[in-house]
This record gives sequence, C-alpha cells and structure tokens, in this order.
Amino acid sequence: MNVFKAIFLLLFVSNTGYSQQDTIKNTKDSILIELIEQTIDSSTIYYNSGIFTKSLMSNIKLLDLAKQSKNPRYLSKAQRFLAYDFLIVGDTLLARENLENSRKYAEIFNDDLTVGLSYMDLANYHSRSDLDYKKALKYHEISITKIKKSKDSIELAKAYYNTIITAFYSEQYDIGLKYLKILGSPGFDKYKPDYFSTSEKTYWATYYNENGQYLQAEKVAREALILTKDNGTPAEKYDAYEQLAVSFYGQKRYKEAYDYRLSSEYYFDESQGLIQDEQSQAALAKLKVEQYKNQIADQKEKTALQAEIAESKNNLNNILIIVCLGGLLLFIALFVAYTKRRDLNLALRKKNEEYLQAKEKSELLAKAKSKFFSTVSHELRTPLYGVIGLSSILLEDPKLKSHEKDLKSLKFSADYLLALINDVLQINKIDSNNLENELSQFNIREFIQSITATFEYMRLQNKNKIVVKIDSKIPEYLQGNVVRLSQILMNLVGNALKFTENGTITISLILEELKDNNDYNILFSITDTGIGIPKDKQATIFDEFTQVESLNYVYQGTGLGLPIVKKLLQASNSNLLLESELGKGTKVSFDLNFKEVTKHINTVSKPLLNESLLQDKKILVAEDNRINQIVTKKILEKKGVICSIAENGDEAVNLIKNNHFDLILMDLNMPIMNGFEATIETRKFNSTIPIIALTAVEVEEVRNEIYAAGMDDIIVKPYDDSQFTRIILENLISKNYDK
Repeated sequence: MNVFKAIFLLLFVSNTGYSQQDTIKNTKDSILIELIEQTIDSSTIYYNSGIFTKSLMSNIKLLDLAKQSKNPRYLSKAQRFLAYDFLIVGDTLLARENLENSRKYAEIFNDDLTVGLSYMDLANYHSRSDLDYKKALKYHEISITKIKKSKDSIELAKAYYNTIITAFYSEQYDIGLKYLKILGSPGFDKYKPDYFSTSEKTYWATYYNENGQYLQAEKVAREALILTKDNGTPAEKYDAYEQLAVSFYGQKRYKEAYDYRLSSEYYFDESQGLIQDEQSQAALAKLKVEQYKNQIADQKEKTALQAEIAESKNNLNNILIIVCLGGLLLFIALFVAYTKRRDLNLALRKKNEEYLQAKEKSELLAKAKSKFFSTVSHELRTPLYGVIGLSSILLEDPKLKSHEKDLKSLKFSADYLLALINDVLQINKIDSNNLENELSQFNIREFIQSITATFEYMRLQNKNKIVVKIDSKIPEYLQGNVVRLSQILMNLVGNALKFTENGTITISLILEELKDNNDYNILFSITDTGIGIPKDKQATIFDEFTQVESLNYVYQGTGLGLPIVKKLLQASNSNLLLESELGKGTKVSFDLNFKEVTKHINTVSKPLLNESLLQDKKILVAEDNRINQIVTKKILEKKGVICSIAENGDEAVNLIKNNHFDLILMDLNMPIMNGFEATIETRKFNSTIPIIALTAVEVEEVRNEIYAAGMDDIIVKPYDDSQFTRIILENLISKNYDK
C-alpha cells in the first residue's frame, strides 16, 4: 500500500462520524446539513473502497456544500478529504494547500479534537512528503496536546501511533520508544484498534535491531508475523519478514537471513501492486474537464440570456466570446502546467528512489567490508595465538637453547603479522567512523615519559638520543583523548627512531593559544636527524601501504603508520605538517586542543599483582581449538594453576555444575554451545564465579553482548603473558574482595 494512502486511510476511517457535541445548533437549513452528512458518508465509502474517481467528485461536491453552509468544521473536513485524494494522485503541492486550509478552518471552529487531527495530518505530510522531520515532530506534539484536552482516548492512541511512525522514519528511535511504551501500557489496550497490534510489534523489532538486541527483535518479529497470517496486508508481512531478516543477519544466521529477505521482497512487490495512482490521476483529469464544461455551459446560458434581453449588444457578445476563448486558453495553459508539474513530481520520485537504492548499496558494501575485516581478523588471530604462545613457551625451555635464534625469528614474524592485522583493522575502523572519543584526565609530562620509555630498546639499538622539551606554560594535568594521542605519538616517534642512526630525536610541546573557554591549543612536533624524505615522495607517504625506499636502509613495516596518524588527526579537526630534506632529517608537527583540569581527581594506583596468588587455583579453560588449549594450559600450569579443559560450552556448563573452579576462561566461538550461551546458563546457578571472555574478534563488535551475557572481563587473542596474568589476577582478587 502506498505510504500516504496507508497513513491517511488510517485517519480517514477514524474520523468520519460525529458525536453529539458536534451537532450543529441553530441550523437554518436542515436539508443542507443532511445533504452534507450524506456526501461525507459517500466520500468515505468510495475512498476506503479505492474508487477514487467518485471520491474526488464527492469531495468537490462536499466543498461546495460546505461553502454554502459557511460552517468552519465542514469546511475543514472538506479540505482535509480533498487533500487525501491529491496525495493519492501524487500532487503534494495541492495536498499541502488543502491541509493548511483545513487547519485554518479547524482553528476557527475552535474544537480541540478537530484542531488536533488537523495538526496530525500536517505532521504526517511533512514526515512523508518533504521529509521535514523536525517540523513533523513539532506538529505531532501539538496534535497530542490538543487531543489530550479533548479526552478522546481512541484518537490519542492514533496520535501516539503516528508519532512513532515519524520517529522511526527519521531514525529518532528514543522518541519512538517513548510512545511505544505508552501504547504498550495496560491503559491503552481497550483504545487501540486491532490493526495496531502487528505494526506495534514490528516497530519493537526495529528498535531492538537498531540497538543490536537481535534475539529480542527475532521474538517480537515472529509474533508480528503470526498476527499477519490470517488477514495481514502485504505491507505488514513485508515489515515482519524484513525485521526477521535483519535480526538473523545480526545473529550471523546468514542462511535464514537470506531466506527471510527473499520473502520480504516478495511481499514488498505485492504491496506495490496495490497502488492505484494511475486510476486516481485519470480521475482528477476527468474531474478538471467536467468542471471546465460546466463553466462553459454556464457562460453560454448567460450569453443567450443577454442576447434575448438586448439583441443589439453585439459588441458585448463579441467581448464575452473573447473572454470565453481566453478562459479556454487559460485552462489549457493551467492544464499543461499541471501535467508538467505532475511529470516533474514523478521524475523527482524516481530520482529519490535511485538515490535510496544507491545509498542502500553503498551501506551494504561498507558493512560487507567491515564484516570481511572482522572475519579475517578472527581467522588470522586464532592461529597466531598458537604460534606466538608456543614460541614464547619454547623460548623459555633451556633444552632448546640451541634453537633460540630460530624461535626468536619465528616469534618476531608472528608479532609482525599481528601488527599488520591491527593496523589494517585500525584503518577500517577509522573509515567506518567507529572511533570513540573517550576523554580522560592525564599528566602530560608523565605521559610523554611513558612514550619515550616504550622505545628505549629501539633507541639503544640505533644509538640515538631522545630530547623532550615541554613548555612551562602547559599545566600539569589536562583532559583529552589520551588513547588517540598515544596512537599518534607512538607512530611518529617510532618512525623517527626507525629512520635515524647515531642521531637525535626531539619531542617538543609548545602552548600556542589559551582560549577563552580554558582550552589549551598545544603544538606537538617530532624532529629527527635521520635520512629524510625526498621531495617527490613526500606527497605519497600518507597513502596506505606506501613506504619510502632507500638504498642504504631496509626497514620492515606495514606502510600504514602515517595514513593512520593522518586520519586520526582529521577526526580531531587537525592536520599533520611535514618538513623534510633528504639526508638532513624530518620534522612533523600537529596541534590539538585540551581542556584545563581545574580540579584533578586523584586516582589510586593499582597494587602490584603477586603471581604467587595463582598457586593451586583451579581454572577451567573452555576452548575448542586444540593448539590454543595447549598454549593456555601450559601458561597457566607454569604459574602453578590447576587447569581443566572443556571442548565446548555444553561440556563447560556440566563441569562447572559438578566441580569447584576459581575462575573460567570462556572462548566465544565454540561448537554445540557458544561462550555467550554457556555463560547465560552458568549464571542461572552461579552468579559469583569470575568468567573472562576469550575472543579473537574486535572487542567493539562484541563488548556489549559479552557483558550482557554475564561475563566479567575480556582478553583479546593473541595476548602477551603479562597482560593475560594481570587480568586473571585482577578478577580473582575482585572475587575475594566481594566475599
């Protein structure tokens, strides 16, 4: 069903009757009032039956009768009904004009319900026609306020429902949720029409899907689908199948998502087949011709009467003929203009559809790209966990001392591959606009010291010196995105050290500007005395996977460091400036804004973790990969842990029920029962045991789902030994504190 017809049909059905308070008092011509009432009934029947030719003719007659009665309520209703017909034929300009006139007459009539309904009509028009959602929601608020005053609960329920539709169209889901909850409250059950039930559940499914709650979305979408089986419209079935397809895709149940998407497309095509635009447009044209013929007939009667009264006034008759011809030409011109406007509306509608299709295709490609990187990340990180873990364990074995060099080469290669994967994922995250802007307080001088300390080994290896210069005007504590700043400086300082030997790297921080709102604009610069960059290469080093070639230096790297820095700075409204000369070194600089910390919050430093606390602790490792089982078990047993292995989530749940464990390491992707399901089952009978998620996918993709399932912490594979141990100890200590 056409969107306009669906919305306005809902309103049309709900407002054709009259209550006793609407009875027109002191009416001089009761016959006229009765004729108006009959015309309203006829128009309603024709419109709801899809006979738009007779609907249009009835509404023209209704407007003429309303003008005779001079009653503002009838005038408001006649203009409103005509607007519905113009929307059916796609003439949004005439529709808007009639809706505005309907509102004016409603305000003259000064009845809260009538005024509220007129604002509801305008809200729906602005939402669907010119996509002005801000104005639409404003009119919805006025409509709800007026209808509340009228104390008509049935119409109030419809006002809430139409507001939900607009909110979801404009992707303002929190507003839609507010009214969904109101409609779902017990007080509205007896006022909601039966046809609201299916749409209500479909919108709940949409809300859950948008918030990543795919299981809840699947549940309510199935309920909506059940409601459509007996007498649901194709549009309702399309919505239910579409939301089920989205929920299955979010659950990675791709086969079911594909099947339900095919069903949704079938009902979409069927709903489109019900549109009767061409019939309605022909009816409008026919009506225009009938009006013209009536005007010509009236004019001829007047001309004949004048000829009988004064046959001698031939000149006047000639003038009248000229006027008639002019009127005919004017009508033809107006008709041509109307046809062109209609064609323009159709062309614009087609362009909008093409744009939406292109936008949807682009979004699907972006999602596919993101999904590809996520999948590749998981598939590469899982075996890397085994390679890095086993090589680390073998390096500590004194019996393999003769192979130490080979093992170090193996571990270096694996670490290099992991760095490449992380850089590619970072680029993908930036391109997908998934960066988080987390602000925190930090000591700027201690922060720079920690950055330089990280590169101590590289500094010594290349026999370099690092000099740090920090402007004394810069306060000790600042507030900003310290994670992003760390990523930028790590890449830039690392590059400077990598391409410099027996030289100096200078890190400088200068306060450029102190703004009125206590924002500090700080200029960062990293200067080295290294090999420099040729002029013809300076424009390309910011391209992904591009490196500077040199005859004297051979360095390994992904070629993603500088592109990542450039994109991170662009996300912070800054740019990277480069000055370099071959053989004389390079200087890179950028500026960032930071907030002044007027009141520093002292954070208590975490106590040093004692690995002896792991002695004799019982830890269950739920992991289906045999190599990863071996690596994790060896790391834990080396620290005195009593380690048990579960091949899948179902086996893990049974072991937890029948044995005592101090902590669970839960892999997310396992056969039979995955880590999420196993955690949910465990929490049903044990709410205290620490459960740590093991995952090789990007944390941002599953963080909310992990904590929602009941897990306490996250370890991303592959991980280093110290990080792995620290997270386990923190959760064990936290468990003891809780006791």
